[in-house]
Amino acid sequence: MSIASFPPAGLSPDHQRWIPTSHPLFLLPIPILHTVFRKKFLAGLRQLCRKNLLNLRGPAADFSDPAWFEQLMKKLENKDWFVYAKPPFGGPEHVLRYLGRYTHRMAISNHRLTAFDGKNVSFRWRDYAHGGKQRVMPLDAVEFLRRFFLHVLPRGFVRIRHYGLLSNRFRKQLLPLARTLLAAQGREPLPLPPLPSRDLWHCPRCNAPMRVVQRFTAAQLYFAGFDSS
Repeated sequence: MSIASFPPAGLSPDHQRWIPTSHPLFLLPIPILHTVFRKKFLAGLRQLCRKNLLNLRGPAADFSDPAWFEQLMKKLENKDWFVYAKPPFGGPEHVLRYLGRYTHRMAISNHRLTAFDGKNVSFRWRDYAHGGKQRVMPLDAVEFLRRFFLHVLPRGFVRIRHYGLLSNRFRKQLLPLARTLLAAQGREPLPLPPLPSRDLWHCPRCNAPMRVVQRFTAAQLYFAGFDSS
């Protein structure tokens, strides 16, 4: 799962002024989304056609002729495309909480692991096919690791992809410029969100606040499993 991150406004093409969004809920007006999506989609089709990667068979066989294909592209360019956009359910906080479960959590949390005997790993899982009952599944350690690493992204892939002035390539140059232009327009920076009023660590069973008594490294936990004293 990859999530695109866009700033809620942007710099002008000449980088001389800040252009705020005119709508309180959307980054771009719907008519602009129509145009941008249509151009991107048709440009992708043309690129696939040039590389002979389109499956033009059956009813689409006529479009293997470049003249026919370009005629189709011209018709599609003159059509009104529709893009569906609406405010998020529950507000931005709900969306961030929902996406955070996929972008900032591991494949399985520690409290779900129940046992490891050197060969098999046991963990809790929820059986939604039978009313969401919680069950324990034992797995061979190698199979457990195989399933775990299915959730690890390949090299070069990221969970959140930033665009525009937030992209890694331009962030160091454009973010200070954006702050300077915002200050020149008399816009105050947004205040930092308040710190949570309660503890961040909670017991998974009773939800009571927890405190850290002792920390262990991975090596200490590993050798502790073989302590026969």
